[in-house]
This record gives sequence, C-alpha cells and structure tokens, in this order.
Amino acid sequence: MTDIRFSDLGLADPIQRALTNRNHVTPTPIQARAIPRLLTGSDMLGIAQTGTGKTGAFALPILHRLSQQPADNSHRGPRRPRALILAPTRELAMQIGDEFRAYGKQLKLYHTVIFGGVGQRPQVTALIRGVDIVIATPGRLLDLVAQGHLKLGSVEHLVLDEADRMLDMGFVRDIRKIVAELPKKRQSLLFSATMPGEIARLSSEILTDPVRVEVTPQSTPIERIQQSLYHVPASGKGALLAEVLSDPALAKVIVFMRTKHRANRIAEQLCKQGVDAEAIHGNKTQSARQRALKRFKAGDARVLVATDIAARGIDVDGITHVINFELPNEPESYVHRIGRTARAGASGVALSFCDPAERSYLRDIERLIKLRLTVIGDVPAAAANDGPGKAKPKAHANGRGKPNGRGKAKANGQGRPNANGAGKSRYKGKPANDGQPGPKRNRRPNNRNRNGKPLVSRRAAA
Repeated sequence: MTDIRFSDLGLADPIQRALTNRNHVTPTPIQARAIPRLLTGSDMLGIAQTGTGKTGAFALPILHRLSQQPADNSHRGPRRPRALILAPTRELAMQIGDEFRAYGKQLKLYHTVIFGGVGQRPQVTALIRGVDIVIATPGRLLDLVAQGHLKLGSVEHLVLDEADRMLDMGFVRDIRKIVAELPKKRQSLLFSATMPGEIARLSSEILTDPVRVEVTPQSTPIERIQQSLYHVPASGKGALLAEVLSDPALAKVIVFMRTKHRANRIAEQLCKQGVDAEAIHGNKTQSARQRALKRFKAGDARVLVATDIAARGIDVDGITHVINFELPNEPESYVHRIGRTARAGASGVALSFCDPAERSYLRDIERLIKLRLTVIGDVPAAAANDGPGKAKPKAHANGRGKPNGRGKAKANGQGRPNANGAGKSRYKGKPANDGQPGPKRNRRPNNRNRNGKPLVSRRAAA
C-alpha cells in the first residue's frame, strides 16, 4: 500500500464519492503510480500481475477525463464510444464493466459490454442508444464493426488489458485490425503480466512514448499466497482432492484443470461425494457460465472447477484456496491461476498436484517464479495406494487377471501356444507378469494331440 490517498489524486468529485461509497481510501501501488500520469494524457505500458488493482488504474482516469471533456456531437446519430477497452475473455470483460459501473455511478456516462457466445441484439440495441465506453472481446467487436453497428472513429482512449493472454488466444491479428480503425490521435494503454517479444512489438506499434509502470517483478506470484505441492500419481488425484476438501477450512475453492472434459468429470464426481461444485469452461454457454459463477460467488457452490479460460477472468472475493489438479503446460498460467486467491489484501493458499509426467511443467513453473514449491510429505493413503502399478488386474471370463507383461495373453491367462504346446515368450526364463513363477503345466508328448490320442499324418491316412 501507499501513503497517497485517492483524495490526493485530483479525481472528479462524483468519482471521489463513488470511491468513498466503496470504502476505497488508499490506492494500490499501480493505481498511485499510474493515475497521475494517465490524467495528463500519457500513453502507458503497465506490467502488473492479476489482483494488483490495475482495472481501477485505468478506469478512474478514463472516467475523469471523459467527464471533463464533452463529447463531440458534430456527427449525426447517437453518441459514439470515446473509450474502448479490449479484454481476452467474456468473464474479464464483464468484470471490467462492473468496475466502470461502480466507479462511474454518479457520472452521466454510458457503457456497454460486448462479447460473443450470446445473441448480439441487446448489444446492438445499446450501441443504437449511444454509449461513451465499450468494453469488448476482439472477435465480437470486429463482427459488429463489419456489420456497421459500431463506429470507432471517435475513440480517444484505448486499453488493451491482459495483452499476453490475448496473444496466447490468437487475438493479436484481430487487435491490429481494430487499431487500424481507430484515430491516430488517441491515448493508448497496454497492460500485461508478462512481456514476450510479440507483446513488446505490439506495444511499439500502438504506444507513443509510453510511461512504463512495473509494480512487481515480471510474473512473480503474490507473496501472500502460501504455495504447496503434492507429488501424487494421476490415478490418485481424485482421492487426494476428496481428502483435501474434507477440511472445512477450504471454504471457497477453485480447482483448475487443463481440459474441459476432465473439468466436467471432476465436478460430477465431487457432487456425487456431497461437495457442491460447478464447472466452467469454454464449451459452456454464456448463460451456463454466468449461472455457475453466480452460484459460486453467492457461496451456494463451494467449489468451482475451471479451465484456464477462468484464470484471469474471475474476480471473486473470499477465495480461500486454489488447487491445481493438473499443472498448466504454460508456466505463466500458474501465476494467473493462483492469483484468484489473496486478493484485496487477503491471504490465500495454492495447492498443486504433480504427477510424474508433469515434472517438466513443475520445473518450468519454479524457474519462472524463482521459488521451489513446498512439498507436502503426507499423501492420503487412498491416493498413495492408487498409483501406477497398484491398479487391480482386470478380470477376464475365467476370473484370472490379464498379465501385465509384454507377451500377448489368451483368455486363460497363458501365453500363446507353440506347435509343441509350450507357451511362447520373447523373454525365456523370465516370469511374464508380477515376478512370481507361473503355474506349472504338464506338457503333452509330441506324438499325441491335446486329447492324448496318437497323431496320424495326413499322408499316412491317405
């Protein structure tokens, strides 16, 4: 925190009253550093991790400047947007919209949120009525521009939020198309948690002599988060999750997965175990995602099982724990996942489950955050005994388990017979399954068939 107060920043009185109503007295470090420079009209490159208050850092000065400068009404028709904020996900766009609504409650400024996955009619209706601020995801925004519903020629302020996430999602080309529609004379802001080469190039294209604000080392997790690690086989993670969630201290939990299918499966398993859980991912309809998030925010669902689409788009107060059921294959995603907890000055806990196949992901994460995760030694017995090599053999028709050796197995569990009836094996003298010698078999004589009768050659029979 800082010694500066919001009342020292020169923001308009209606904004000051909105801050007071929300009990916001002292700005966060990025707000204290960014707001005075943005009020002067400077471009800005902000390097800030999630949960640092950067939405307020750009929303407050934009609202102030729009309230102090009357709109240009020389064109015919409804008012056109003068500020455009681009976000990578629907959840983040809606979150930013909520912040603009709260901060600008006492201003005569109008905003709308535009994103895909829902019908466009309400969004078009809002544009027809006229708005001052548009918060949007790139894809739907370009659709409405192409259809002629949205004109960007009056935009004075551009914000690219979570620019590195937009790069990961393949939006850079769309961003360049959008920027080409904007006036060259404007204030531009770019915020990112990391600064890969592509983002550095993009910032050089859209920013003019920007002020650089970096409030924390690049991609460093918030220090208030206690980070721990379980080494557990993939087959034991379900049992471990159930054991961990048996602790009532885990009151509001996000469980992160890599795939949508497994997110659904884990949420269903938790519900069967009596844990109220919801799943949220890209295959869910927007209404289903909003319903799940609403239940989680209200405390009706204790656990939210999510893919990385939610890593930066969820801003829920009071998340006590984040659990990485599966480690992300991109180390930056780990930072954004655990950033869902320890927000607004609170502390939080991040637990990670690491299968042996995920060790490379773990090394990348620890290299990025420059920290070794604390290993928790006591893995619940149910999870420890469910690892590789501990699975029960699959029963066959005769009740015998299928050998797990390399040789092919027949229905009776024995090797494929040779011409002389002996079991075929590429590893002579070695047991085929669990290290124990197989059952002894009585070999029949070479001149007898399997029923014990003498063999008669076809030539002799002829």
